[in-house]
Amino acid sequence: MKKVTSVEEYIETHEKWTDALTILREIINATELKETLKWSAPVYALNGKNVVGLGAFKHHFGLWFFNGVFLKDKKKLLVNAQEKTKAMRQMRFESIHEIDKQAVLEYVKEAIENQKLGKEIKPEKTTKKAIIIPDELKQAFKQNKQLKTSFETLSPYKQKEYCEHIATAKRETTKQSRLEKIVPMIFQGVGLHDKYKNC
Repeated sequence: MKKVTSVEEYIETHEKWTDALTILREIINATELKETLKWSAPVYALNGKNVVGLGAFKHHFGLWFFNGVFLKDKKKLLVNAQEKTKAMRQMRFESIHEIDKQAVLEYVKEAIENQKLGKEIKPEKTTKKAIIIPDELKQAFKQNKQLKTSFETLSPYKQKEYCEHIATAKRETTKQSRLEKIVPMIFQGVGLHDKYKNC
């Protein structure tokens, strides 16, 4: 899908649903939510936090409630569009005639209140795996304390890159040649693949 630069353009590019999307947009814009464009789609936020999004697809259109899991859903209008989404819920329509303006407004207002109350599911922090330092690098640290200090100042990601670079070598000679290559890079504080980044 082509990248759009405004909400108007997003609505116009979905000709099949233009009128319906316009109605939903008007309902949302009657609230205190601020209209923005994120991921090339209309998103409505409160104090920088995403509350509702507008979406149009081939066979349906609707609203995304970013923390819809907290909505009471009295009218049973919400679906969990994807199994992996814990918080997001979707209100789907297949025709402009299915839009109950009052119900939509009630759901949007409830979503706003929930956001004000701070109801949101925080992303789970992934547990960091310990970095396994290969013996060759440990030996180099014993011989050169400055190398160990320089290594420890690197980000965990860069440390992991270097450790895997040595550990994945099959032959001892390859491990040693890789070690010789990375020592000056560690002293410089650069990552193994930094020179290929931001090209």
